[in-house]
Amino acid sequence: MGKKDKQSSKASTEELLTTLGDFTSKENWDKFFTIRGTDDSFEWYAEWTELHHPLLSLLAGNDENHSSSSSPLLKILVPGCGNSKLSENLYDAGFKEITNIDFSKVVISDMLRRNVRDRPGMRWRVMDMTQMQLADESFDVVLDKGGLDALMEPELGPKLGNQYLSEVKRVLNFEGKFICLTLAESHVLALLFSKFRFGWKMSVQAIPQKPSSKPDLRTFMVVAEKENSSALHFITALFDHSSLDCIGNQAIGLHEALENENQIRKEYSIGPDILYSLEDLLIGAKGDLSKLSLGRHFQLTLGGNGDSRFSYKAIVLDAKESSSQFTYHCGVFIVPKTRAHEWLFSSEEGQWIVVGSSKAARLIMIIMDSSHNNASMDDIKKDLSPLVKQLAPGKDDNSAQIPFMMTGDGIKERKTVHKVTSSLTGSIIVEDVVYENVADDVSRPFPSSDLIFRRLVFQRAEGLVQSEALLTRDESSHKIVEEKKKTSSSKSKKKGSQKRNDASSKILKVYHDYMASPYHMGIVSGFTLMSSYLESVESTGKTVNAVIIGLGAGLLPMFLHGCMPSLQIEVVELDAVVLSLARDYFGFAEDERLKVHIADGIRFVREVKNFAVADGLPAIHGIEDASGSTKPSPDESGSVSYTEGRGRPRVDILIIDVDSSDSSSGMACPAADFVEESFLLTVKDTLSEQGLFIVNLVSRSPAVKDTIISRMKAVFNHLFSLQLEEDINMVLFGLCSEVCLKEDCFPEAACQLDKLLKFKHQEIGQSIIDSTKKIRRLK
Repeated sequence: MGKKDKQSSKASTEELLTTLGDFTSKENWDKFFTIRGTDDSFEWYAEWTELHHPLLSLLAGNDENHSSSSSPLLKILVPGCGNSKLSENLYDAGFKEITNIDFSKVVISDMLRRNVRDRPGMRWRVMDMTQMQLADESFDVVLDKGGLDALMEPELGPKLGNQYLSEVKRVLNFEGKFICLTLAESHVLALLFSKFRFGWKMSVQAIPQKPSSKPDLRTFMVVAEKENSSALHFITALFDHSSLDCIGNQAIGLHEALENENQIRKEYSIGPDILYSLEDLLIGAKGDLSKLSLGRHFQLTLGGNGDSRFSYKAIVLDAKESSSQFTYHCGVFIVPKTRAHEWLFSSEEGQWIVVGSSKAARLIMIIMDSSHNNASMDDIKKDLSPLVKQLAPGKDDNSAQIPFMMTGDGIKERKTVHKVTSSLTGSIIVEDVVYENVADDVSRPFPSSDLIFRRLVFQRAEGLVQSEALLTRDESSHKIVEEKKKTSSSKSKKKGSQKRNDASSKILKVYHDYMASPYHMGIVSGFTLMSSYLESVESTGKTVNAVIIGLGAGLLPMFLHGCMPSLQIEVVELDAVVLSLARDYFGFAEDERLKVHIADGIRFVREVKNFAVADGLPAIHGIEDASGSTKPSPDESGSVSYTEGRGRPRVDILIIDVDSSDSSSGMACPAADFVEESFLLTVKDTLSEQGLFIVNLVSRSPAVKDTIISRMKAVFNHLFSLQLEEDINMVLFGLCSEVCLKEDCFPEAACQLDKLLKFKHQEIGQSIIDSTKKIRRLK
């Protein structure tokens, strides 16, 4: 063929390929092979001249003098064979046990006719490579040349590729090899590497290229060797990254894919919180699942990839002790989204308590999330049933029923009061709820079977209630009506007053002398650490300056305002919508001792540091709101301006109580910037000598908690913590003073705090004092 003919052939091939459109369509491929004809082979990627050495070396144990007489009787499967000459070349090289499959009847018929005389042992079958009608463990080698790449068109997702690789794993013998010739695109490698993690040795090598004046797409050979174990190995790169002669993006993508996967494998080998796939587990990543293993605990992802309607996070726990008292061999426990954050379900310690109460030898805990919002529980159970059966012990007893258990969200009644969307915070809901059970500290002073709580929910923080308040009858309205009733002389007026009395008694208002959130009580209990200072300030008639970053529903500042008259409180809130909700639905109100700034919290603290003086009054450029009170005016950057030459007192108490909109930080609270070392140093410079810094930390990651604790230890002279029992909140307290309160002095300090706090109901105060007993010094 002359040069012009070759160019013409190349052009016609490219034109023909455009007729394919969808590479996963059987009809398109039939049309392609019909037009192309029998004898005109089409080679994806590398040709035999580039492939023969690396391929024969791999198949024949590096025997370069390989011949038909010395070749092992390897059973080779070539899926998606097309009309490539690869199988014919292998046959001619001595490998006679080759089975070729393709879903195109046209190409299989053509290839059979082409080879029936010269290669009578070659087998050709019309078959879909994603659904092979082949026996388990029936091949020594599966050789793929572009087949996986064709299935993995980005717009189609990984479903077909996932099904195909599952079939490859099924039909391969132990010690068998999957050889995949691929262009190594990142989305293909992501699936390929993840599917061959446990029990496979993997390597990647570059196929030699024809000499060329410019870089081109390179063909790579990924090899996965099946082991009779669940060992985890790093992927070996059999080439020098720096010397790869190919298009830059291809080399970079391959390098990143290898680095990322080997990092994942490293974390798997050392990390306790691995999120396995069901496929990993079924091949033994956590041992033999058909048998119970006392105390076994692991997490996995169930479903997805076309295997089910939904994807689920699941936790599998085998009871710590064997017992003849188990009611169930295996059970499923469904945790609703609204309770997933609770200590009982989010901590391993709590999960073991659930196992004990379930009476199941193996418990599969399913954690629901927002993706399941529109599904009924019947739909969820139907979707889960075939998945959880694969995790049940005793595979021979497939008829055994697996019971579904679940906990309610603890709410008897729920009513949405208001819903709004903020450009800063997103969707916000105000709702009233009646719980099935309430804490003793509120049920004793308010003996009602249906206490109503009002909640502020930021929907961006999955499952977390931002603020929660108790609603009570408006006693002031009741008293006003009673007075009217007493001054009325006529019967008709008395009757009218009685009607008004009945109506007014139904008015509900937020009760600010009680905090429903345990972590709010934990924050206040930390005042014990500076109770002597607070007592001395109150005795002299001076004020304690407190700054709270994060308003929420305004419950914490309103509580402190009511029970600690010596506090001068400033609250910083970024979102004006949140302030409006606090005022309109939670009874938040400002006065001379309680101010709100609409500003960025970090910038505000920096401004306070710059203008702080040992003593003096704040001088702020202000604007007057509808109530007539003066508030600082934020500039365009969100910071607060103070009059030049005048200062403000240092802060005695600084509380960080904000949520995080960035889940990648590993923290639900606070936003990561509030616990960076630079900000912590600013905080210390802002506080007085006796100052106390308090941060509400919400994270399920021990590593994240350790990092934050380490940073705070480096900045503050003394650090204390309060771990709330049935919650994931940890409250941290940083002290600036050189002298530290000793733990054996806590009871006396708690008594001091108790005297400082002015409560209408002693039960409420006792809950705060009880929390002081759980504060621990971090050394």
